[in-house]
Amino acid sequence: MQTSSFFGQLRSAYASEIDDMTFDSEGKNVLRQRLAARRKELPFLRQMMELSPEMVSVVFHQGFRFKNPALIEHVLSLESDEFPAWDTLSDAIALEPWAQQLADDLCKEPMGEWLLTVAAGLEYLFAKPERAGAKDHNEGDEDAEKDENGDHDGLDEEEKDARAREEAGQDWMVEQGFDRKD
Repeated sequence: MQTSSFFGQLRSAYASEIDDMTFDSEGKNVLRQRLAARRKELPFLRQMMELSPEMVSVVFHQGFRFKNPALIEHVLSLESDEFPAWDTLSDAIALEPWAQQLADDLCKEPMGEWLLTVAAGLEYLFAKPERAGAKDHNEGDEDAEKDENGDHDGLDEEEKDARAREEAGQDWMVEQGFDRKD
């Protein structure tokens, strides 16, 4: 499976978002409660769709059923401005009833269908092993993470951009009164 740089950058941010929501400071699994709270915040979160789509996409966590993996994997190879219309994906993606209600409301927004495609792609990738996705994304480009001296610095431009975008999203959330995730 080949993933675009867009999905490659957002994949780890999405996984981190889910991980951050999973346990409280006492180590208790609170994912269900935090997802319910985040879903109630969707009207507020809509303004973050373009800047931090991974933070909004988590409201659909466990809300998709993938009926045609080949079509989803094709969408994952596309950049964010190449996505097909959401209704053309209906044969490949089914929504759980609770997620369908959120999707119907979100589709009223100018970027709503775009975000649903992003959320479906991120959720599909989340269910895949990380190592396989990283290999597929860099397949045939073993030197992608080398710096100008030929050393592996651990960060390529896409990773740096993803981290900068995540940091900007966190800064914005702090400005809105939320705690910074560490």
